[in-house]
Amino acid sequence: MPDEPKLHHPWLIAVWPGMGHVAVSAGYYLMAKLEMNGLAEFSPRELFDMEHVEVKAGIIKSGRLPRSRLFVWNDPQGERDLVLFIGEAQPPVGRYLFCHRLIEYARQLGVERVYTFAAMATQMHPERESRVFAAATDEAILAELHNNLGTEVLESGQIGGLNGVLLGVAVEMGLRGGCLLGEMPHLFAQLPFPAASLAVLRVFAKLAKIEVDLGELGEQAAAMGQKLGELLAEVEQKLEERGLREEDDEEELFPRPVEEPRLSPADERRIEGLFDKAREDRSKAYELKGELDRLEVFDLYEDRFLDLFKKTE
Repeated sequence: MPDEPKLHHPWLIAVWPGMGHVAVSAGYYLMAKLEMNGLAEFSPRELFDMEHVEVKAGIIKSGRLPRSRLFVWNDPQGERDLVLFIGEAQPPVGRYLFCHRLIEYARQLGVERVYTFAAMATQMHPERESRVFAAATDEAILAELHNNLGTEVLESGQIGGLNGVLLGVAVEMGLRGGCLLGEMPHLFAQLPFPAASLAVLRVFAKLAKIEVDLGELGEQAAAMGQKLGELLAEVEQKLEERGLREEDDEEELFPRPVEEPRLSPADERRIEGLFDKAREDRSKAYELKGELDRLEVFDLYEDRFLDLFKKTE
């Protein structure tokens, strides 16, 4: 680490990739809008392992470990500076050690509070405004988040990964803080959901008393909410229609004739590949639906497509 800069009452925000890209998207947005500057690279190499190498034009490139970097924003008013930690990945082992080192460095910087961002998956409709749930290291900060800023209290449960472990280590090392969890629809948990990032940043900006232009993020949130709302409405309608068909005794006695496939072998292979991808990552359902519509064969694959959205126990 380089020599520690002199900061004014700094707070640390730490984010990693996760569900809905809620935390890391909020982190990158904050970094861009506040025009933060690079502060340090934080990379305990022994805690990461290499999972793959890139190949371009048949040539293998040298491998690359996930990077963990810190950025800083100096408050022009001299009230409170911000240190932002963005990790490209969470270490598969040694998470406590990783967090201990990060908090140790934060203390050297004079950090007074530590905050993490995360996602909270619920049954919310994608076009509804996201709530923010909060958990804190002490009653005073929890009251500040709940009573003054209108967040929902995370009454019980767990905060998975380093979003939670970092705060546990912060408590052990005498630092205060909390976690802000942006609400997102669990049905689309594998998709980016900017509305949750927007909600988290609205709360944090008020908490830290900083001005951040959230207009661009608001536009992204509105567009994605509408897109997901339309998809959800279509899925619900098709599920209802399928339910009515399954209850129709007459249709069981006189089933509809099976239509001959209208696809070329190449199209069929591509569709099957998209189904495989969508089962692994529901975000690929958009691409699959678009291809089925383009080929005008959605009716042949409707049941299989809707099965992708069945709730899992």
